[in-house]
Amino acid sequence: MSEHDHDHSHDPITADGEPPAAARARALEELLVEKAVVQREDVRRNIDRLVSRSPADGARLVARAWVDTEFKERLLADARAAAQELDLDSGPSPVVVAVENTETVHHMVVCTLCSCYPRALLGPPPDWYKSLPYRSRAVSDPHGVLAEFGLELDEDVELRVLDSTADVRYIVLPRKPEGTEELSEQELAALVTRDSMIGVAQPVAPATA
Repeated sequence: MSEHDHDHSHDPITADGEPPAAARARALEELLVEKAVVQREDVRRNIDRLVSRSPADGARLVARAWVDTEFKERLLADARAAAQELDLDSGPSPVVVAVENTETVHHMVVCTLCSCYPRALLGPPPDWYKSLPYRSRAVSDPHGVLAEFGLELDEDVELRVLDSTADVRYIVLPRKPEGTEELSEQELAALVTRDSMIGVAQPVAPATA
């Protein structure tokens, strides 16, 4: 991430150290296994299933929305139902919300309490998403955080920070890059990055001949 000017100091988003939530989760797992509430094998099986996920499923949703206006409307109305149309599992969270970036509005996602994240669609969250610096500064200094990721918004663009919860997960529908009118849906999906679906980056620009 690039440097940016500030008149105050802060910890970098990529600060080392395990989030306290991870330590609590491990302690809770040990307690539940000890009390025979869950089996360790079941925990590991579910972890393996989640870890095997990747941002490719979310990218498929975005690419379809870019080429199909009616699908985009359904995605923004009910992301879970839209994912099912593409035979995608959106995970156990009761509500999955898709939000659209436009010329005048930009969304970025955070979980200020821990690391709530649409893992089924985006895969495991990056370490920086779980870090305390990101979780705190995404709210207190969102423009500064975006600058560290190399993303500068125009002054007239409204920045909205969305706080995920255990019940509500967000996925950002980024703006379709210019010069992609002739690309197939599969080629468009290749331009969609994990970070663009969190809102801290733009999709990859198409290769020029």
